[in-house]
Amino acid sequence: MSVVAQPGGRAASAPLMGHETEPTLFEMSVANRSAYQLRTTEVPATPLSDLVPAAHLNPEIVPVAEVSERDLVAHFTRLSHRQFSVDLGMYPLGSCTMKYNPKFCDAIAGDPGLNAVHPGAPASLSQGWLEIMVTLEEKLCAVTGMSAATLQPAAGAAGELTGLLLMRAYHEANGDHRRRVLIPDSAHGTNPASVTLGGYEVTTVPSNDRGLVDLEALKSALGPDVAGIMLTNPNTVGLFEEEITEIAKAVHDVGGLLYYDGANLNAILGAVRPGDMGFDIVHMNLHKTFATPHGGGGPGAGPVAVAARLVDFLPGPRATRVGDGYFNWVTPVRSIGRVHGWHGNALVLARALAYIDVHGGDGLTRVAQHAVLNANWLRHRLREILPAAYDRVCMHECTLTATPLKNKYGIRGLDVAKALLEEGFHSPTVYFPLIVDEALMFEPTETESVQTLEALAQAIERIAQRAKDDPASLHRAPQSTPVSRVDEARAARHLIATADAVR
Repeated sequence: MSVVAQPGGRAASAPLMGHETEPTLFEMSVANRSAYQLRTTEVPATPLSDLVPAAHLNPEIVPVAEVSERDLVAHFTRLSHRQFSVDLGMYPLGSCTMKYNPKFCDAIAGDPGLNAVHPGAPASLSQGWLEIMVTLEEKLCAVTGMSAATLQPAAGAAGELTGLLLMRAYHEANGDHRRRVLIPDSAHGTNPASVTLGGYEVTTVPSNDRGLVDLEALKSALGPDVAGIMLTNPNTVGLFEEEITEIAKAVHDVGGLLYYDGANLNAILGAVRPGDMGFDIVHMNLHKTFATPHGGGGPGAGPVAVAARLVDFLPGPRATRVGDGYFNWVTPVRSIGRVHGWHGNALVLARALAYIDVHGGDGLTRVAQHAVLNANWLRHRLREILPAAYDRVCMHECTLTATPLKNKYGIRGLDVAKALLEEGFHSPTVYFPLIVDEALMFEPTETESVQTLEALAQAIERIAQRAKDDPASLHRAPQSTPVSRVDEARAARHLIATADAVR
């Protein structure tokens, strides 16, 4: 591996792989060196004290790294080469759905006519954008079987909270003050948090021996104080809730609503709709189903669609058709108000609409079919090493277990996941859902080829052989990545919240 000299006498490997250390900018710093050049002018220098009140000036000189533009660019480029992304390789995170984002959709979002519009522009100057939003809402409702939707939530978790607030508003408008929401024991971890933020108490419903909601346990948990149930179908284990119509009837019979966590909507596109199953509220993670970038409250989007009886409670204002070819912002009559100040994340919405339009109805159905096919291919291919937690046909993701490796060689699911990093694959989701011992949840998505799936399977076979021949090496894995195995619990036990906290 070649070595390049760094400013200040440091030496770093190029292209810095494995455990080779990349110096920080401060370590590269050389006095009076800068990454930019400004031509000299004859404009007299103005004392800073004339521009900024003295009380606002820092009496101490703040140290900054002094490096050249060349070294600065090289530093960040080397760091970028040490990252793993969905453009580099497979990301089989179950439930999280790390899909490849088509570059066509990025090109659409890069159109100046879209990205040069300010979020606060009046309706008269943003008719094209309002039409995009209305069109996307209509297509999302067609996909889910709902009557109307809000595009305001800026991420999936924000969509969950919005759905709970809609549930609360509906019951309170009917003079019905309910206090509990049912959640399956295999649910996403955000579900209980959203229920709590929505002002409700959580009642957990156990799964049966087939990995599905225990219908009898659910019925025994129902009562007049139940506001609704949060679940997704297929569920978090990756299995279709075969008794969903019975679940819906039982909840509706006590006056509750059904909330659909849209994490797994990509498994049923074109086959069945949540509205047809009896759901009243549906949130959608656009990054999971429609291949937009992930969230964070800014670039994300978590639209919420509702049945007819909840339309008047949707957040406002909503982009709405108000005349022949004209669009405006309209607030529903019983709106819960805003859940997002601006549609500053609208380019994600444009990406999602582009994804839907480029596929068409039949194409979206094939997305689901290929996702299900890939997951079942992988489940069958790995059955001798990592058996399925529930041995039956799965949907778009398969939940496997490393229990046989643990019992034979002391190798846990975490060891398998860490070793996969050395094989060039991102780890699957580990230890989730909690109801599966040594869980490894794989979601190959429809975008991966059978050749990639076979390469993943062969990597796991090599890991299984290492478990037999050299289990100690798996406990240390990964060793060939820029960062080796970290202490999984230390960050939580010894939290350093800010840079100031170490002083």
